[in-house]
Amino acid sequence: MNRQVFVIGLTLASLTMLPAARASEDNQATKLTFSQSVQIPGRVLTAGTYWFVVDPTPVSKVVRIFSSDQSTLYATLQTASAEHLEALDKTEITFADRGAMQPEAILTWFYPGRTIGHQFIYSKQQEKEVARNKQHTVITGD
Repeated sequence: MNRQVFVIGLTLASLTMLPAARASEDNQATKLTFSQSVQIPGRVLTAGTYWFVVDPTPVSKVVRIFSSDQSTLYATLQTASAEHLEALDKTEITFADRGAMQPEAILTWFYPGRTIGHQFIYSKQQEKEVARNKQHTVITGD
């Protein structure tokens, strides 16, 4: 299923997510564009467009992050399950605000229509740090 997704709502400072589009049910492929750098476990993604793709095996919790043309793999990340009571019909990403001098950290990502999402696993030190930070959620829509 192809989908054109636009950002609405919550942003901090000048962080803005721009058109995040096209999603695939099988591998939850979602195209996201960030106007500023964001932190993922073990790496910072510079401002730009990325594909977030789930390994489609039934028990997999692996998320792969690719370049906008899917020619470069930037990260392969083991995730934990994150749960919602209700499924949203939009993509949802939760960030931790790490202050003006550091990029926001992506904590969770939920694919539209799913109650089970992906919680990114950080090192123990980073996990303690992001737990202390203010968190906000961005919900993207059609």
